[in-house]
Amino acid sequence: MRAFKINDLEDLYEITSDHEVTEFLTWETHKNIEQTKESIEKRFIPNVNMFAIELLNEKKCIGCIDFRVDSEHDKAGFGYMLNRKYWNNGYMTETLELTIKVLFEKYKVNRIESTYYVGNEASGVVMKKCGMNYEGTSPQQLKIKGKYVDVVQYGILARDYFKELND
Repeated sequence: MRAFKINDLEDLYEITSDHEVTEFLTWETHKNIEQTKESIEKRFIPNVNMFAIELLNEKKCIGCIDFRVDSEHDKAGFGYMLNRKYWNNGYMTETLELTIKVLFEKYKVNRIESTYYVGNEASGVVMKKCGMNYEGTSPQQLKIKGKYVDVVQYGILARDYFKELND
């Protein structure tokens, strides 16, 4: 995990222009590299909590993860995406495990939570592998890209995370 750089543009476009990757994101699939350039300059690089996922041996950006800390309530949430060519290889699980560790140990949050939309169960599998617990499904909670989606909630508390570490 590292900060984004403008040199990630082509790798990021490969990800953001893939409909299967963006299907469950709130924003549209990128139709041209200029859209990705604008996103990387205005959203990815300025966000200090947005990290590129890099394959070290190839120096290739294969995805990203970001987190949002709510200091008032001592909790955090996250979102991620991964280049389809690298699905089912454990990269996102490894990245999320590290993110959870940082949020609990460095940011001292009490709770980490995230959601996925029904149809993207692979995202829930990653959350479960990382120790998060299913908390419920809200039918048609959001309207994404013109259609209502059921939202699945996962969460983990600091006490459970640290208990698991000590067991």
